[in-house]
Amino acid sequence: MSDWLEASFAHQRPRAIAALTRYFRDVETAEEAFSEACIKALTDWPKNGTPRDPFAWFLTTARHAGLDKLRKAQRQTRLLAENRIVMESDAPPPPDPHELRDDVLRLLFICCHPALERQDQIALALRIVGGLTVPEIARGFLVKPKAMEQRITRAKKKIAAQPVAFETPSPRERGRRLGEVSLMIYLMFNEGWSTSDAPTQIRLTLCEEAIRLARLMTELFPGMGEQAALLSLLLFQHARRDARIDATGHLVAFEDQDRQLWDRAATAEATAFFYKAQRIGHQGPYRIQAAIAAEHAAAPTPAHTNWPVIEAHYAALHVLQPTPVIRLNLIAVQAKTQGPEFALREMETLKTDLQAYRWYHTMRAALLTQTDRPEAAIDAYRAALDLGPTGPERTVIEEKIATCRKNMEGL
Repeated sequence: MSDWLEASFAHQRPRAIAALTRYFRDVETAEEAFSEACIKALTDWPKNGTPRDPFAWFLTTARHAGLDKLRKAQRQTRLLAENRIVMESDAPPPPDPHELRDDVLRLLFICCHPALERQDQIALALRIVGGLTVPEIARGFLVKPKAMEQRITRAKKKIAAQPVAFETPSPRERGRRLGEVSLMIYLMFNEGWSTSDAPTQIRLTLCEEAIRLARLMTELFPGMGEQAALLSLLLFQHARRDARIDATGHLVAFEDQDRQLWDRAATAEATAFFYKAQRIGHQGPYRIQAAIAAEHAAAPTPAHTNWPVIEAHYAALHVLQPTPVIRLNLIAVQAKTQGPEFALREMETLKTDLQAYRWYHTMRAALLTQTDRPEAAIDAYRAALDLGPTGPERTVIEEKIATCRKNMEGL
């Protein structure tokens, strides 16, 4: 498949799947219909050219494919009667004043149905809305792909069994699911920012879709400080996109980035939303993370970074969310404030929990390098290589191993 076709499929997928799910009221049918449209595009577009409106083309083609499948399965009459699918017209139904204003966001709220456990909600949202593959999601959950596939299949069946699963949630129900939907958007951006398993480091379309949804959430819930903080956090991160990869495709470490390449407009907007979150109040996890990002953005050079303040923010975040990954981030900052030896000792307590987390091993390798233990650092880097880094990450790790070997020769 050509790069431009793959990029177009990835760009159209979230909105198309969301619209098709609303149309068919069945996730499996929506996904299969979109896949059929992609297959048709592979032969149709190179021959006839890209349609003037690719999204409309996908939606029309996928709807026809889905309806054909329903006819062949001899279920068309029942489904059309139940779901009121109108084949003669693609006109949308009359607007509901309580409707969510975006099909993709509506689908996220559906994936966050309270009948599902949180981990199942996350996995389902990343698969259906984010378009991640099952192995990619499995790697993020530190489980085997087969187990993740079974989990996602069970989640789809459970949602399909709900009597109003594909209706727009009521305002009260939206409020209940707000935290889960925010988490899905956050994870969607993170996957775009550091892909789980791909030759490229950043999926810009996934990052931009997450930002678009976060922006919509701030409009839907203007009095919620955490929504403004989440958008602020994503904008702060996304502002660094041009400095993260150099001209040769190499991944640039945060401390080595050219800060002149950071998007000042995005940083200014992120700062404005951060101040808005502070005015509204409520010390939630996104507000704390946005405060950390704001500290980094305020430092003109790495040497000007206020590490004690960032350490305090991470300590507060760990109180709210005492997870191994957040503690690892806290330890990374403590390596700056208390030294690499202290950090290495603290990391030993996370060895069991984060054995399958590749950033644990790369961080440990870097600290071992700082303390003149290149042989142990090589072993840690090799452990990271075994955990499926992206193409740019693999290149950096291999270069680090080569540097460690040179250091060993000099000892």
